[in-house]
Amino acid sequence: MNIEQLRDYCLSLPETTEDFPFDDVTLVFKVCGKMFALTTIDEHPLSMNLKCDPELAIELREKYECVTAGYHMNKRLWNTIVLNGEMKESELTGWIDHSYDEVVKKLPKADRERLQNKTGRMK
Repeated sequence: MNIEQLRDYCLSLPETTEDFPFDDVTLVFKVCGKMFALTTIDEHPLSMNLKCDPELAIELREKYECVTAGYHMNKRLWNTIVLNGEMKESELTGWIDHSYDEVVKKLPKADRERLQNKTGRMK
């Protein structure tokens, strides 16, 4: 997955916005103003940070060499994934969805319900 595909996928999720709050190369994706993914657009190979359930985060780090504790993030809740071809694109998009859902779970009830109506998958 390249940066354009990654960007397109993240922006396809309901109410997702993007910006560069830290510098000119760190692209951040947010849902309802809360970050669920970030990537450095000039990095090769591309990598991204995704929020993750703590137990799943450990499991993924043990299973994949390309998954490590989140760089400059809460190591318990974030993973850094190097997009080096080790995992399938469907796995990566599933992890992006999981990160999005993890953030949505913590939003106010009205926001969660509105997003659930759009996606049909959050509870």
